[in-house]
Amino acid sequence: MMDNKPFEKPVVVELGHVGRYRQIRSTREAAECLMTVWPLNRGDRHRDALDTCLKALEGYRSTADARRALVEAAKESEVLVPEDRLPDGKLH
Repeated sequence: MMDNKPFEKPVVVELGHVGRYRQIRSTREAAECLMTVWPLNRGDRHRDALDTCLKALEGYRSTADARRALVEAAKESEVLVPEDRLPDGKLH
């Protein structure tokens, strides 16, 4: 079974509704999110992020690479939540 591969720091995205934040804490969670609940405005960075996450889970890429790719995909889809938008810099 593949390791979950936790991120050093979670990536926070806003999916579905304004103010509905989700912390993505691992490569496995990132891959699942990219495949199932990601917004329809997907582009090249979404495809790259999914590919990078899957390769990281198989041991061919690093967890840091997967996190970076997820951040780029979130920026592309305009769902990345900057830390300064989070109450007290963290989620409730």
